[in-house]
Amino acid sequence: MATITRQTLVYDNWYRFYRLELTMADGALAERHLLDNGSAVAVLPYDLERRCVLLISQPRAAVIAAGEPPLLETIAGMLESAAPDDQVRQEALEEAGLRLGALVPVASVWSMPSVSTERVHLYLAEYRAGDRIGPGGGAEGEHEHIQTHEISFDRLREMVAEGELRDAHSLVLAQALLMRLAG
Repeated sequence: MATITRQTLVYDNWYRFYRLELTMADGALAERHLLDNGSAVAVLPYDLERRCVLLISQPRAAVIAAGEPPLLETIAGMLESAAPDDQVRQEALEEAGLRLGALVPVASVWSMPSVSTERVHLYLAEYRAGDRIGPGGGAEGEHEHIQTHEISFDRLREMVAEGELRDAHSLVLAQALLMRLAG
């Protein structure tokens, strides 16, 4: 098994970036880079009565740099000091003004294990129209410019089938929800 023999901090701001020296199982040395951006949460809220999900869109630097249109994605955020289920509820309120019902854990997945420490705790959660209790839009001062979009289950199924969901967390959660609805 490989071990870290040296870790050098290269950048320390919103994220931390390290240069690592690994000693591989055969004794060979290898340089790797590590983005330490902690863990995160994501949730796909769904309304069984109205047969829809709530997705968001917001300006994403990587998507803009690629010259692509905004993503439709699940509500998500960095896991700060709260427990994952508490943090995901806070993110839903900040980003969509939404009070979530019972949380259904789906998975805890590595985003990019080759370079990042980020693990994302994925959830489904039911909501109703009356659960839209705040303005949403994102946390004050973070300039997130979040917009919400309610998408019918039928349209979500089409988006999954046609490869229109381009965010991995959203795709996994949409597939998980569609499997539950089919069963």
